[in-house]
Amino acid sequence: MKKKAFTLIELIAVLVILAILALIVTPLVMSIIRKARISADKRSIDAYGRSIEIAIAGYLLDNGTFPTSIGQLTIEYSGDEVVCSTTQLNGDSSVYLTGCTVGGRSVDYAYGKEETGPTYTAYSVGDQVTYNNINYYVIKDTGEDVTLLKAEPLTVAEVNQYGGVGTANNHVNMYNADSSRSYYRTAYNSNGYGGMAYYSSANCGYGDDSNHTSEGCTSDYAQSEVKYVVDAWKAEKAPAATEARLISYEDLLNDLGYENSVTCTGGCYYSGSLENVPNWVYNSNYWYWTMSPNNDLASGVWYVDYNGSLTYGYVSHYGSPVVRPVITISKSSI
Repeated sequence: MKKKAFTLIELIAVLVILAILALIVTPLVMSIIRKARISADKRSIDAYGRSIEIAIAGYLLDNGTFPTSIGQLTIEYSGDEVVCSTTQLNGDSSVYLTGCTVGGRSVDYAYGKEETGPTYTAYSVGDQVTYNNINYYVIKDTGEDVTLLKAEPLTVAEVNQYGGVGTANNHVNMYNADSSRSYYRTAYNSNGYGGMAYYSSANCGYGDDSNHTSEGCTSDYAQSEVKYVVDAWKAEKAPAATEARLISYEDLLNDLGYENSVTCTGGCYYSGSLENVPNWVYNSNYWYWTMSPNNDLASGVWYVDYNGSLTYGYVSHYGSPVVRPVITISKSSI
């Protein structure tokens, strides 16, 4: 019998069909393989993340404190090597991983949830804020913290309370007629506000009254009696504040509308326009100290005048400017 065989045309047809099937099937197979690999890589990241969380729990048990970096942890993980560009240890003992590679392969996957910080109210300069039943004006908003100027100065009673009456630190309502060695009054009643000399002590006086040398006085805020009073006031009235001080020359120039600095010797005043200075920065009922010395006058300190002008006062000033504290405090505390 004569045997039949495939013709050339039939063979070519079979090869074409196989090629078509290969073109169709190969991508499907490769996709399945790729998906399986990605799924396996994600499981590796999950396993690595859970290993970190177990290590965090162990660290807490052993040390009683939360770890600050992954380098402090002993992680027991035996899968493919996982390296992540972001490893965030969250406050609830969870971990957030992103930007990871598994065995050198980049994986578009994130483990856990990113811990974001609290959302804080954004304040503008001049906004009013109340803390501990005391009103303030916003000087500066730095995101988590805010710097505030007390709306009203300390009262006479507060200056007496926080300074102490007739003590070595504060000579309230004491005056020695001998101007060479004077206890300049550090509290007086002007619409209920308490004024005080910047630095008054037994060794702070005019000495030679003709040139106002103010012997024994200092314009250094860190050594001033004003700071003593502000610190004592903070301890009771603003305990959550991270800082309490007087307003500075830089605050006025950089944040509160003053246009230029003043450099002069003797009786000079701020010469820039006050058009952009908010009216809550000054008050017609009082003048108040800054913490910034007049560098051209060893015993002079700048203060904000009744009309907002900047001028200097001797540290043992008869006019006794009032004390208007500035605090810096976390927004979470107000």
